[in-house]
Amino acid sequence: METAVFSAASLFHADDDSDDDARRDQAQVGADGEGHEQALEYEERLHKFPGLDLSIREFSCHQLNANLLWPGTFFFAAWLAKNPSVLEGQRILELGSGTGALAIFLRKTYGVDITTSDYDDKDIEENIAHNCRVNNLDLLPHIRHTWGDPFPVLRPDWNIVIASDILLYVKQYPNLIKTLSFLLKESDLNGQRAGCTNITTKSGEDVVVRYPMFLMSWRRRIGKDQSIFFEGCEKAGLGVQHLGDLVYLINKKK
Repeated sequence: METAVFSAASLFHADDDSDDDARRDQAQVGADGEGHEQALEYEERLHKFPGLDLSIREFSCHQLNANLLWPGTFFFAAWLAKNPSVLEGQRILELGSGTGALAIFLRKTYGVDITTSDYDDKDIEENIAHNCRVNNLDLLPHIRHTWGDPFPVLRPDWNIVIASDILLYVKQYPNLIKTLSFLLKESDLNGQRAGCTNITTKSGEDVVVRYPMFLMSWRRRIGKDQSIFFEGCEKAGLGVQHLGDLVYLINKKK
């Protein structure tokens, strides 16, 4: 696996970013010292999901960090495999799909109606399509969307929005929260037909939640940055609940 020669963090760098982030970006600059993008290269890997092996093509490097499967993807897949009832009959949108691996797993295993979404970038969309084909799956619907921009669907009607390991750049949290607020607050499901479901937390508590909801797994960084995101959600009128195993439920406050 080659090291990425360009990081999306440099697109969002601000004075309040940590020195560690700055050093990481500098370490990812190309050998010519100029930080030029290189031609896309790929590596195909076999990844184990619950009850299913998937062949996933990953970018050797990608300027928007859509290149790798992060740990949260596999932990989230395992959590969903233990709680399949939450998926039954629901329309699902995945934010930050990257390679599309999680969506492909859910479609092949549970037959869910799922749409992938990621930054407005044709290479990401084409790579997700490739991964669908090599895993004998019809192409999944895909939405190109940059967080914070107007969402292409004016009246969203997804029951569940999911994501894993997407809290990478603190400066993008307000944009992510803006997109989440739109998807949850402007949903056509807000009303009598929204419905609800039970989710069991790790402690064994049954939680009744209404659709639409956002379910997220986060494994890459624990601490201050994560708290900033959750505090921002609360200020935006979104409730946050930890379900255990670093899976979080976010939905519109009553």
